[in-house]
Amino acid sequence: MRAIEITQSGGPEVLRVCERPMPQAGAGEVLIKVHAAGVNRPDVLQRIGSYRVPQGVTDIPGLEVAGEIIEGDLAGSEFKKGDMVCALLQGGGYAEYCTASIAQCLPIPKGLNALEAASLPETYFTVWSNVFDRGGLTQGESLLVQGGTSGIGVAAIQIATARGHRVFATARTEEKCRACEGLGAVRGIRYTAEDFSDIVMSLTNGKGVDVILDIMGGTYLPREINCLADDGRLVIIALLDGRRGTLDMGQVLHRRLTITGSTLRPRSVEFKGAIAENLRREVWPLLESGKVKPVIYQTYPLEHASEAHALMESSVHIGKIILKVI
Repeated sequence: MRAIEITQSGGPEVLRVCERPMPQAGAGEVLIKVHAAGVNRPDVLQRIGSYRVPQGVTDIPGLEVAGEIIEGDLAGSEFKKGDMVCALLQGGGYAEYCTASIAQCLPIPKGLNALEAASLPETYFTVWSNVFDRGGLTQGESLLVQGGTSGIGVAAIQIATARGHRVFATARTEEKCRACEGLGAVRGIRYTAEDFSDIVMSLTNGKGVDVILDIMGGTYLPREINCLADDGRLVIIALLDGRRGTLDMGQVLHRRLTITGSTLRPRSVEFKGAIAENLRREVWPLLESGKVKPVIYQTYPLEHASEAHALMESSVHIGKIILKVI
């Protein structure tokens, strides 16, 4: 099969088309003929050598796909050969075929095509796990999304808004701020020109937000603590601004704040399968009704993966970048 491999750590140019053996589905897995694959920030980090692939996982990048089940261990599942699914992977999505745990497969939502469905798993699993499970966002609470036009951001804004929450989002430019508002955010905050903490406190009448989904870390931490409501939760899922930040422990103590974080890739199949069940029940109806929609910025052929990575690193995109395999 054709696949994209990382020839060495480096820039987008180190990605190249190669020939690899077709993977074999093991117990509890299916073999998928890939129609489309999503491009995500962890793929870029893996390419530059700062995101370690779990032991025993293919070095081929790609954490989400949509495609056709060719064969596999289908006993006890709702799926059969020939079904179109989207799936969260441990790796291997930038290829004509990949394997996935059956527990991490979901039917393509009605009305969506494979390109749209490939944009869902990595970001939607991440958002549900961190905003609603770990962050505990409940009825009547508000959310701040850092990086509102990222793949994670557009999913978080839409899902939370569709579920009745008041959402704020940060973005680099005025265009991106307006895009966040178009997705449902009450206010897009241009973090290059405004203090998001001051804006949030003003718009919440001094209360602050209940949950913050943070992809930045670093110097953002003090301002995030300042604009959390009492009993608020800060959920850190990436560290684009660095691994170290300062923290006022007095605020954590006196206002009962929770600071937590997670990465999804190392978690168990059982853990991810439980997220899949929640998505199927709570979010797939929103996609099928059109209340939540995939946001795809650009699509590239598989062999142009290096261009897709260059676009990802430019951060000019709004939404997802997709590789078309078929």
